[in-house]
Amino acid sequence: MNPRQPPAPHRPTVEEHPSTAQDGARQSRRRAETEGENQMASKAEKIVAGLGGIDNIEEVEGCITRLRTEVKDASLVDEAALKAAGAHGVVKMGTAIQVVIGTDADPIAADIEDMM
Repeated sequence: MNPRQPPAPHRPTVEEHPSTAQDGARQSRRRAETEGENQMASKAEKIVAGLGGIDNIEEVEGCITRLRTEVKDASLVDEAALKAAGAHGVVKMGTAIQVVIGTDADPIAADIEDMM
């Protein structure tokens, strides 16, 4: 087909073709999922930093809206950094630290476990 020649009336253009529109929607969904995963990983990295680094974390568990963690040295935990990473609150009980982060707790805990 000549690019200068208009398409025949019975043929849809590339943009109008149903499979092209569906492919575009699929790509948009995949891109959004990937961006969401990257944001989640970035949030997990910031939380790890706020907890004193990966070497300071002994255990992590997602519990509905909280990350329940056990750290080696509680003095390395930076509450301001955790709040800057998106935490709504931090509860310290010795070396047991709970980071209130909302419904992302389980996926973030999984990301942190993958880093350990």
